[in-house]
Amino acid sequence: MNPKVDRKSRDSKEHSRPVGSRMLKELLSWFWVVLAFVLLEGTVAQARMIPSGSMENTLLVGDHLIVSLVGYDAGIPFTNVHVPLWRQPHRQQIFVIRNLDRNSSDLIKRVIGMPGDRIKIAAGRVYVNGKALDEPYSLHRQGAAASIAENFPPPARDYSMDGFATPEWTRDLPRHIVNGELVVPQDDYFMMGDNRDDSNDSRFWGFVPRSNLVGTPVVIYMSIDAPEDVLQSGNFSDRFRAYLDAAEHPSKVRWGRLLHAF
Repeated sequence: MNPKVDRKSRDSKEHSRPVGSRMLKELLSWFWVVLAFVLLEGTVAQARMIPSGSMENTLLVGDHLIVSLVGYDAGIPFTNVHVPLWRQPHRQQIFVIRNLDRNSSDLIKRVIGMPGDRIKIAAGRVYVNGKALDEPYSLHRQGAAASIAENFPPPARDYSMDGFATPEWTRDLPRHIVNGELVVPQDDYFMMGDNRDDSNDSRFWGFVPRSNLVGTPVVIYMSIDAPEDVLQSGNFSDRFRAYLDAAEHPSKVRWGRLLHAF
């Protein structure tokens, strides 16, 4: 058998098919490609990048993560269509939070309070149900122990958290304070960044519904040393230049962080 003749025969048969048949075959091929992407991106894993320092030193600006959605969330990529799945978060797990409103970007924070937990922060120390939480990952600014962010819930005279809390949370916060502790409602979570004095988190905007928890990071696949403002959401041209700069100057890549698993 001559392979060249056999290949020519197959090509001849392919071209002899009606145009509609060939188009249908091509469309079906692309359909399976798109379906595979939707299934992987929507139910298995997603790539995320850290644009701010709110999770330092656990996660650094410029860290690129693979986030596992398996068992936590299923959805259609690039839409707000999603369904929470059977796996439930655990205390001190890091989670990606789906945008809490349509005008905000996704966030990444650590689970501190579970449904039903009683939360109190005193001089930067977190207490859950009356017991101090062991937090070797937390980062605190020197001299900030007396700040309102490091003492929570705040006194009644300052539910606005020195004006940093959202108006909705300022109104809602008193309803959840019992005997000086914050009580987390059912199906909600209290989330904080590890960089406690530079994190916009549940202290300032409230609880996170279970339905907004997307998945948890599993590995850092790339880490680039770049300024925070360059990597903020929306600065795509600056971000692209940062990647080019890292390609030209390998010292901008934090090689020691690559393949760090969580």
